[in-house]
Amino acid sequence: MMSLMLSAGISRSWFISRSPSFCLRNVPLVRVLFQTSVRLSTPLRSYCSAPGQHSIIFRPRRALLFVAGNDERKICKIPTLDADCVVMDCEDAVAPSKKDEARKTVTRMLDEVDFGRTECAVRINSVDSGLADDDLLAILQAKNLPSAIVLPKVESVEEMQTFAANLNTAVAEIEVNPTFDLFAILESAKGLMNLQPILQEIVSLSDMSPFRLAALAFGSEDFAADIGASRTSEATELLYARQMVVLAAKAFGLQAIDYASVDFKDTESLKRQAEEGARFGFTGKVAIHPLQVPIIQQAFSPSPERVVWARGLIQAFQQHQQEGKGAFVYEGKMIDKPSLLQAQNVVQLAEAVEPSISQE
Repeated sequence: MMSLMLSAGISRSWFISRSPSFCLRNVPLVRVLFQTSVRLSTPLRSYCSAPGQHSIIFRPRRALLFVAGNDERKICKIPTLDADCVVMDCEDAVAPSKKDEARKTVTRMLDEVDFGRTECAVRINSVDSGLADDDLLAILQAKNLPSAIVLPKVESVEEMQTFAANLNTAVAEIEVNPTFDLFAILESAKGLMNLQPILQEIVSLSDMSPFRLAALAFGSEDFAADIGASRTSEATELLYARQMVVLAAKAFGLQAIDYASVDFKDTESLKRQAEEGARFGFTGKVAIHPLQVPIIQQAFSPSPERVVWARGLIQAFQQHQQEGKGAFVYEGKMIDKPSLLQAQNVVQLAEAVEPSISQE
């Protein structure tokens, strides 16, 4: 356990307060954002862009660390954790009596904390809760807006229409014209059955709204409760839903985010679950504790050997294309365009998360 904490740059003081000056924006920024660090010899595939939307440079979201929006102490420690993305939570992690406090804290932290390379997102409350509008109005008061909005408990087309209309109204009240990435969370049987029309509607609404659909996440605990399933460490009760999330995400060109492992002390199960998710086609996984971040990000990162294989395949493919050849044999296996696509994805992710590895 301690070795994991040290490897993640986490000390025993994660739950012990530090000086408030630690989290102010005068902390030097020593790393550049992913958008400026991606260098590819092959074309970029922005598979996180939904059909019909503008392509963007790929942004890795291997670990999405959720932190309660009213917990200033934990939010201030985020820059030390090296997570791809942090989600400041105004929903499930915050008691009903603390919602307003969370909104104020999140808004202030957006302006005061230098998160370094970590992407900042905010999970608002669900549309049906009646609290989402207040969340949006508060967040939009920040000078440094989050790059993404996380919308939970997505169940219907009508909810998405309401969300888009309310966001448009809220944005009209401020002087800037932001564009947010939108992460939709599937958490119910109804949401799963309506998934395709929901995603189609979000893509359609994005043409007239300040967001673009970027990711689809799976909320396992709420989903299991909704269908009356008993949770197990093997998660076989979630297999169908998880595969449907991956299929829908890939059909719409989105990143697919796997469920949170709630027993953060069981690092062996977490490793197994994260590696399984990566094999299924998920691009990242929710984290609820700093100890989980390095394990998850390792599971969703290609090995150096895999990167060498991918770059070699791309080079061989380009050579065969110049010679006018189609399918060919590379390291004992038949290679065609789908294989090239897989190799390009490996290189793209590797160069985004660890430029030095893919250049070796």
